[in-house]
Amino acid sequence: MAHRVTLIPGDGTGPELAEATRRVLDASGVELDWDIQQAGSDVMDQHGGNPLPDHVVEAIKDCGVALKGPITTPVGGGFRSVNVALRKGLDLYAQVRPCKSYPGVRSRYENVDLVIIREATEDLYAGIEYEVGSDEARELTEWIRAHGGTLRDEAGISIKPISVEGTRRVHEFAFDYARRLGRRKVTTVHKANIMKFSDGLWLQVAREVAEQNPDIEFEDRIVDNLCMQLVQRPEEYDVLVLPNLYGDIVSDLAAGLTGGLGLAPGGNIGTEAAVFEPTHGSAPKYTGQNKVNPMAMMLSGMLMLRHLGEEAAADRLETAIAEVIAEGKSVTYDMKPSRDDPTAVGTSDVADAVIEKLGVRV
Repeated sequence: MAHRVTLIPGDGTGPELAEATRRVLDASGVELDWDIQQAGSDVMDQHGGNPLPDHVVEAIKDCGVALKGPITTPVGGGFRSVNVALRKGLDLYAQVRPCKSYPGVRSRYENVDLVIIREATEDLYAGIEYEVGSDEARELTEWIRAHGGTLRDEAGISIKPISVEGTRRVHEFAFDYARRLGRRKVTTVHKANIMKFSDGLWLQVAREVAEQNPDIEFEDRIVDNLCMQLVQRPEEYDVLVLPNLYGDIVSDLAAGLTGGLGLAPGGNIGTEAAVFEPTHGSAPKYTGQNKVNPMAMMLSGMLMLRHLGEEAAADRLETAIAEVIAEGKSVTYDMKPSRDDPTAVGTSDVADAVIEKLGVRV
């Protein structure tokens, strides 16, 4: 039977990346029945300003798995991130972001092979915020002062919730993931030395889960120290589990060790659904130019194949992508020695090269 998959092309360069990735996945030998749904800035006017129509969320629930292109999120104003809305709406609590070195990629590091697992529903990304000058912010400021806290009058306020349930399930996921993929160690990351009731809870629950999984090595690191050590000795780490905000920041740092966001895939996993997407943005200034690197989205498709149980096809696809990278001919401008290299190819050309490596005639 074919796997039914929701495909959300996204906006900006998303549709180009989605099409290139769809072609590559169709050439992998896995039967995929694509349910194409539109979301993002291009369709918001048709849905009362909503970039994520309800029927798109329902489609993902029906299929149980989705592949999504990048969607533009405005800075400061406008709608909240569609990615955050999907994670909250579908309870996609574990975000998986592998960061792996591929020979041929320009980087200061070699042989990096990390997996970032980011809790994706709580922490400061939960969206509990109160605007400076609002009645709610004033009321909360007065309450905090009445209970021993100190706040300036004109302050915007964001709440950082970390729960026992949310922390436990993401660590259970991390240990299961490490065991399933033959990983050696899980490191939980925190700032419990300062935030004793939020990050302190995170660390306490992480240790409890670790005691129930004695077959996997466990350790903890304070987030600032971890960042320094990742730059100095990335080979010491394997699977990292982080609260939402730290996970967002550290995953970009780890992507920088392995060549940048153009090679950084992602998967958002919940109990009822999973959404796979590249971790980079939509690069709207390059829309329609057939220029941007599709490999992060292709690698996200590879993660999706693994999630669907198609391990052999996922291995073939990753190998094909790695061979194209190693050859260095059919790659986009960002993967050339010089960004103005005239031999750089376009988005669709990368897809053609990967498909040929898969043994399929283009």
